[in-house]
Amino acid sequence: MATTTEKLALSLEALRALQKKGDSVIKANQLSRTNRERLLSNGFIKSVLKGWYIPSRPDESTGDSTSWTASYWNFCGVYLNDRFGKNWWLSAEQSIALHAGNWVIPHQLIVKSSNGKNNKTNLLFDTSIFDMKTPLTDDIEVEVIDNVRVLSLSMAIIHCSPSTFSQSPIEMRTALAQVKDASDLLTTLLNKGHSVIAGRLAGAFRNIGNVRIANDIMSAMKAADYDVREHDPFKEISPPIFDSMEKSPYVNRIRMLWHEMRKEVLPHLPEPKGLPKNKTEFLKQIDDLFVTDAYHSLSIEGYQVSEELIEKVRSGSWSPETDERDLEQKNAMAARGYYEAFQSVKQSIEKIINGQNPAEVVDYDHGEWYRALFAPSVASGLVKPSDLAGYRNRPVYIKNSKHVPLSKEAVRDTMPALFDLLANEENVAVRAVLGHFIFVYIHPYIDGNGRIARFLMNTMLTSGGYPWTIIKVDDRKKYMEAIESASVDKDIQPFAEFVGEAVKASMNRAYL
Repeated sequence: MATTTEKLALSLEALRALQKKGDSVIKANQLSRTNRERLLSNGFIKSVLKGWYIPSRPDESTGDSTSWTASYWNFCGVYLNDRFGKNWWLSAEQSIALHAGNWVIPHQLIVKSSNGKNNKTNLLFDTSIFDMKTPLTDDIEVEVIDNVRVLSLSMAIIHCSPSTFSQSPIEMRTALAQVKDASDLLTTLLNKGHSVIAGRLAGAFRNIGNVRIANDIMSAMKAADYDVREHDPFKEISPPIFDSMEKSPYVNRIRMLWHEMRKEVLPHLPEPKGLPKNKTEFLKQIDDLFVTDAYHSLSIEGYQVSEELIEKVRSGSWSPETDERDLEQKNAMAARGYYEAFQSVKQSIEKIINGQNPAEVVDYDHGEWYRALFAPSVASGLVKPSDLAGYRNRPVYIKNSKHVPLSKEAVRDTMPALFDLLANEENVAVRAVLGHFIFVYIHPYIDGNGRIARFLMNTMLTSGGYPWTIIKVDDRKKYMEAIESASVDKDIQPFAEFVGEAVKASMNRAYL
């Protein structure tokens, strides 16, 4: 008779067979009842709603939404395809968000279909789908983005509500910037006689600096004898940082996030003291904080690291070759990597206090910080050598966050833009706070993004003479909630206030 573990192995083989076929969303009839119940009870799958499941990890704690975040968009696509076939699409407003590169998990997904029933379907973690009964007309243009059916860019821009321009200006400007000429818009505007919408769109394009499309819309509508009155639906003019010719929606998105958020950062940090006069003592004081900083930074990431272990690593008495207890400690690898990375960051700070440009130093050096952070784990076989190559080549997800980090392609577009923003920002506090936030928003590496972001924050802080600032593990919940608020709701104030309080506490120490 098969043992319990042998039975579980058979069920896992059935799950693996589905995953090899590309099935990351599981219907009840794809697994036998025995396999389904066994996988469910052991935490390898999670029920979303009756008859529908997603893969999960057995070590996920109650309330951990990571597997749901990773599966959300694909689940919605598969589930809605099963219900409606090709007869569904997202609302214009949510289509705009995806065209603009905003993949935040919405509280409620608004779906339209001629077979809709004006019904709410509850999903996991207080998310839901609402299917609105909407006629499928000939002029509805739908395209598929990552298995999700959205209105085409031009259709979404035409049919979104007027309030979207004022309520979601970043998404709207980013979407408008992707329109290269007025042809697709004008086909619908002229055929349907949308003179009011035409006037609104002409004003919107003029707002973002695309005068040609604005004029083309007005000229074509008037040539067809429509009475069009142009008006600007945005509340404010486009910020100078916005580039209507930028091809990547993600680059424009982080540029505008920076512009919108920087004014919220300024009141929360004290005035910088300027570069230290006694550089040697300044660097020594940073070095003296290593043990405390490493303990808190690693603990925030979930590593169970003691101050004794950190001292052991620092002193060189940690020896996985001769001490079996050291060999089995993944945490020790993290501690050793943190020590090496900390030394690399100190070298970067030394360059800065000797007069080099902070943004250029971090741009050039942050890859070295990352490699130092994970080199011990590679040497011990815990991490693949290819993970040291640079920016990630696969998706990542943040535990218990509704924010979905950028795609690997978007990472390569936005990282240079981040360092341009840092280089062009005169205010030290803004560089520190938004440098940290935008870095974790992009999440460029497969792991270690939080640690690198805190290194970046401190490098920028010390460039203005602020002391090295430690984010304490006791404040982890407040810290993570503040980052989530900035990522999902575009509200940077809680994070700026949090960092400001931490900096003020650090300034109580005696720095030169």
